[in-house]
Formats: sequence, structure tokens, C-alpha cells
Amino acid sequence: MINNVLYRHGITTVVFGLAFIFSFIRVEAQEIKAVEDYEEADTLVEDTTKYIEEKHELPWPQNIRARIDKLMESSIFTTSTVGMEIYDLTADSTIYTYNERQLMRPASTLKMIVAVTALDRLGSSYKYTTSLHYKGDIDSTTLTGDVYCKGGFDPAFNNSDMDMFVEAVKQLGIDTIRGDIYADVTMKDKDRLGEGWCWDDDNPVLSPLLINRKDEFVQYFKARLEKAGIYIDGEMKEDHTPYGTHEICRKERLLCDIMKRMMKRSDNLYAESMFYQLAADASTSRVTSARHGRQAVNRLITKFGLKPSHYYIADGSGLSLYNYVSPHLEIQFLRHAYANKSIYENLLPTMPIAGVDGTLSKRMRRGYAHENVKAKTGTVTGVSALAGYCTAANGHVLCFSIINMGIRHSSSGRNFQDRVCEALCRP
Repeated sequence: MINNVLYRHGITTVVFGLAFIFSFIRVEAQEIKAVEDYEEADTLVEDTTKYIEEKHELPWPQNIRARIDKLMESSIFTTSTVGMEIYDLTADSTIYTYNERQLMRPASTLKMIVAVTALDRLGSSYKYTTSLHYKGDIDSTTLTGDVYCKGGFDPAFNNSDMDMFVEAVKQLGIDTIRGDIYADVTMKDKDRLGEGWCWDDDNPVLSPLLINRKDEFVQYFKARLEKAGIYIDGEMKEDHTPYGTHEICRKERLLCDIMKRMMKRSDNLYAESMFYQLAADASTSRVTSARHGRQAVNRLITKFGLKPSHYYIADGSGLSLYNYVSPHLEIQFLRHAYANKSIYENLLPTMPIAGVDGTLSKRMRRGYAHENVKAKTGTVTGVSALAGYCTAANGHVLCFSIINMGIRHSSSGRNFQDRVCEALCRP
């Protein structure tokens, strides 16, 4: 009897135990299935969201604003700041702004401001001129008098140009110069460095008479004359070219030839030379300075309806620590260029092209910004900037200015700028 009861109880326990185990297995299986269904559902929701976003894209230009707002969530802005303005030139309206009137250091995007000002004030046909003169008499094979090398701040003057000068002297039929060789550097003041430049930067020499970028023109000229068999019985000096001299030869170079290297390769010497050209006036004998170059830029700022006193233009290259502009100001220069065909058609070809050439050759190599963005870069310690043009997917021409400040690594700023450009260009 007892054995029967125990037997029946044991069976019942086993049955309940098995039932519990199978129940647990079913529950676990259901939980696993639920998790799988959730993960699958989550994936489907994500894909559907993407599909919906693609099919129901925000209208122009809200789509651009939404994209940039998302980029503004970047962690780089916990320790740095950015100023930005994006303008639709086709619709003549502002698309996006952020700290657009904040004063910031432009770095080499300042070169764009100088280029626009030069094309506006001087025109694309303006020529840099370096000339050679003499005063005295030529008797047989001897020049009794002095030779003057008059500088016009041509940063590209090179060996080939010097060969032309030496050959021109030889064409006079002389083998002796009984007089001095003068360097006429009176085009500009005696400052050889810019205001607010750091002592440890690779700063260009601001001399209006250069050979291969060096302030050694007269020494080099004298050595080349002697090598050509022309004896010089005199010294090397500095003075202005006096009235009544005879011009031996001159080397002229178009403004746009200088501008191309200045913009594509961000050449600081070329930019400074153009800055001083803004102040040069062939009708007067005044000595130009950075102040005169600044005044030329300020006249254009005034034309935009802005106050020059709100900004500061210290040099032409963007090297100076004293330069302060705003993204909004840079947009005004880009708009002015676009509105004037002669300026825009000469400026645009000098801009670096994304993923193709110049300082943008290694950036935006893929995507919708590739070959689309044409802009001037800018980099100094703590600052990375980009200002220029692109074409949106709807065919609208845009201009933009982005200045990242307070960044420890310039690559952070460049990456942000590239993403903004991609957001502007993609459908």
C-alpha cells in the first residue's frame, strides 16, 4: 500500500517536474523569439525610417539646415567654436548662419578678400612691372653712369627674367659700367615683415625687388653681368630712380598669373605682393604701406554697407595674429565677386578644386563635393577655415564661409568643413 502511494507520488512529481521543465523551455524559447522579433523589428524600423527620409526629404533649403544642425552636434564643439554663413546666390537669400558676425581670425581665407579687392580695384589686366634703367652716356663700349633696378614687388621674378635683363644690357654694346648699380625699392616702405607676424613662422621677405623670392636682386644682377663679361667699376646702393633715365627693359606679369599661385597654393609672398599692389598708384610717387592696402580693402567693406572699424586687416596673407573678420564679411566679398562677371570669371579659376588641385587636392576626393567645391583654405595654429563656392543638387550656386577656432588639431576643422560641403552638395 505504502509502496503504491509512493510510486504514484513519484510519478506525479516527475510529471510536474517535466511539465515545469517544458514550460521553462517554452518560456525561454518565447523570450529568445521575442528578442529576435524585437531585433528584426528594430532593423526594419531603422530601414523604414531611412526609406521614409529618402522618399520624404525636407524641402529646400530646410533639408540643408537639418543636415548642418546634425553636424553641429559634433563633439569638437565642446572645446572649440565655429562661425559659419551659407548663402544661396541663385535665390539671393541666406540659408544658414551660426556665429556669423563673430570676429575671428581668417587665416589664409583672407587671400580671397585680397583677390576680390584686387580684381575690383585693379582689374585682371593689371600688370606687375620690374624695370631696368640707366642714366649717363654710352661712349663706344663704356657706359659712364649708373644703372637702376626698379622693383614693382613681382614675387615671381626668376632666373629667366634676370637673363633677359642681362641680355638687354649686353644689347647696349657695352662691356664696362663706370658707375653704381642701384636697387630702387621705393615702391613700398622699409618694413620687411608684416604686422603681427610670429617670429618663428616661415615669413616671406617684403621687398619690392626680389629674385627667386630672395632680397638679393642687385647682388645677383651684378654677379650675372660680370659672368657675362661686363666689368662694373662701382658699388651696389639703394636710391630712387631719378627723372630722365633711359629704360633698358622691363618685365611685366599679369595680375591673374600671380593670383593663381596665391590662391591655389596659398602662397604668402604672392598674397603680400598683391596686398601692396592695392596701394600702388602709378600716377603718384607715394611710398605704399600695409595701411594703404588696408584702406583699399576697407573701401570695399564700406561699399557693402558695413563698418571697416568693426574688422581689422593687418596683412594680405592671413599670417598676422591681428587679423579679425567674420564669416558674414567673407560672404559679402564672395557675393560681390559673383555679382560682377569680370571678377567672378577671373576669381573662380584660381580657387582650389575639391579633390583635384591646390590646397584641396587631398580633401573631398569622393562624394558630391568632389570637383564641385571651389574654395580658399586657411590654416594657422588654432584656426581652420574654408570659404568659397559650390553648386547644390537643385542647381543653385551657393557661397559659404566656415571658420573653426580653438581647435587643437586642424584636421578636426577640415573634417567638419568637408562634411558641411558634402551636405550642401548632395541631393
